[in-house]
This record gives sequence, C-alpha cells and structure tokens, in this order.
Amino acid sequence: MKVAIITGSGGLVGSEAARFYLDKGYLVAGIDNDMRAEFFGTEASTKWQSARLATISDNYYHFNIDIRDQAAVSKVFERFNSDIALVIHTAAQPSHDWAAKDPIMDFTVNANGTSVMLETTRLHAPNATFIFTSTNKVYGDTPNRLPLIELDTRWEIDQTHPYAKCGIDETMSIDNTKHSLFGASKVAADVLVQEYGKYFNMNTAVFRGGCLTGPGHSGAELHGFLSYLMKCAITGKQYNIFGYNGKQVRDNIHSADLISAFDAFHQAPRQGEVYNMGGSQFSNCSMQEAITICEEITGKKMNTTYVNDNRVGDHIWWISSVEKFKSHYAQWKLTYDVPAILREIYIAFMEKR
Repeated sequence: MKVAIITGSGGLVGSEAARFYLDKGYLVAGIDNDMRAEFFGTEASTKWQSARLATISDNYYHFNIDIRDQAAVSKVFERFNSDIALVIHTAAQPSHDWAAKDPIMDFTVNANGTSVMLETTRLHAPNATFIFTSTNKVYGDTPNRLPLIELDTRWEIDQTHPYAKCGIDETMSIDNTKHSLFGASKVAADVLVQEYGKYFNMNTAVFRGGCLTGPGHSGAELHGFLSYLMKCAITGKQYNIFGYNGKQVRDNIHSADLISAFDAFHQAPRQGEVYNMGGSQFSNCSMQEAITICEEITGKKMNTTYVNDNRVGDHIWWISSVEKFKSHYAQWKLTYDVPAILREIYIAFMEKR
C-alpha cells in the first residue's frame, strides 16, 4: 500500500490532504503535535481534526511528535520505508505577527523542521514526491511598491501593469525587502526545498500560498483570515481591521483546490519547482468586501473596530498568478470563489454549535 506522510495533519491543509489520500487508498501517516494551540491559544487547537481523522479510516496513523525531533521523525519513516510515495509538509508557525514574539521558535519550526523533513525523506524515501506549503511572505513587502490605486472598497493595481491580468508571478524578487521574521524563516525553508530538488534530484515542489482557507480551518486572529472573520460574524465578537482602510486585497484558495494542485504535481512530479498558488483573479476580496459577504450570509451586522496601524510587512494587494502552474498542469482549475468558501465555512461553524 502506498504511504503518504503528512505533517500538520490536524491543520487546514494537512487534514484536507489526509482525507483526500485516504479516499485514494493510501495509508496516511499524520504528524501533528498541536503546536497551533501553543501559538494561538486553545481556540486554535487542531485536536478536533486529528480525532476526526482517526475515526474515518483504519489506514490513518497519528504521530504526536515535533518535526524538529529528527530521531522521532526518522522512526516514522523507518516504519514505512520504501512504501512512502508522498510527503506533504504543511506543519509551520504560520503568523508573521507571532514570529516577532519568539523568533527562535519561529525559525526552528519553519526552517529547522523543514530541514529535518527533507533530509529524512532523502535518506529513507528519495523517490517520493515532497510538497512544501510556503507563503507569499517570501516576497516581503515588495508587492506594496506596485502602482496601486485606492477604490471605494479595495485597493487595485494599475490596469496597465503586467500583473493586472493574472496577478503576481514567480519572477518577483525575494531580495531587498522587509519579510517579517516569519517571512525570513519561510524563505530559508523555501530555498532548502528547491535545493534538495536541484542538488539531490528529488521530486520537490514549493507552493507559495496566499490565504489558504476552508471549513477545516481553526481560525485565530493572527492566522486564518476568512475562518476567523466568519467566526466573529456568527458570535458577534469584535473583529479588528488593521490599516489600509480595510481595503487590503487577498486572494483566497479553498484547501480542496490546493490539494488537487498537489495531486496534479504528484502524478507528474518535477524537481525543485516553485509555484505561486492562490485564488488568483478567480477568488479574491478586500477585507471590506469579505465583511459585507459575511453580513449577507449571517444576516447580522458585524462588530468591527478599525486600527490605524497596519501589520508589519502586510500586503496591501496580493493576487497570485497561477499561470505557471496551469502551464505545467493544464487539467487543474479552481472551483471555489470567496462567497462559496464563506458559505461553506458558515455551514461548518453552525453544525459545530
């Protein structure tokens, strides 16, 4: 039986990937020690997802270990060895705000943890596909230098700019920019994944995501934009809007669309590839627009407060170009736009209450 090892298996992307590959007949080894609760508090715990995965299939094996623990990770790989066909590495400290509180923790989880996963894969399953969830924060605040225009509900790029049609592509430089400490730790991991592909001829891919979202997200204020927004819309909890008049734009990709991209790569892998991955022009919104959609879905006015200071390194306008990925995998396409994503998140929250 083919084996998929998935780190961060209790998280949004990891749990989506686990369900997907269980359905495809894989044995899934999930690695997750619920550090999300340590980062963001008990409301962000992933234990509920890990418990759910354990009930849906006898082919799901959970390992409550730290990805920085090379000996513990090696034991998982030794158990499954040559049957390992796929490694999906989603475990991370995912917030640029949180990283400034504990830079050492942020760097060791994101960079050292990725190094452990890559080297263990190389030693035990060198022919496996290795997929890494990176971030658009590797570009730092360079996107804020684009020619942006303030409209009624959003910032938009000048329509004469090359990025106006499809979004920001992989040619944007990651140098000479303010990344945030989180962005810097992810750059280190991002480059390592590329290097293992090119230097050791391993099948590796870096997916630089924008806002990854869906009903499986344990959203918190510092991470999980649409999930946390809908949670506040339902409960009446105050939602803080940080800077840019609430007009900052994000593309949003549903975790199911992301996993379908992962699988397309897995079916025809390449070595050391990098892809920007997000909702592109198909699925994006400003914060103001997302709030309006939440109010329409819930039928309630949101409790919002505006904070004049924007988050350090935050993007004013980010829309990913997915044209490179589509040129390599023409069968792949996005299926969820922002209203569809928010409706699904709303239903999932209401079912839990």
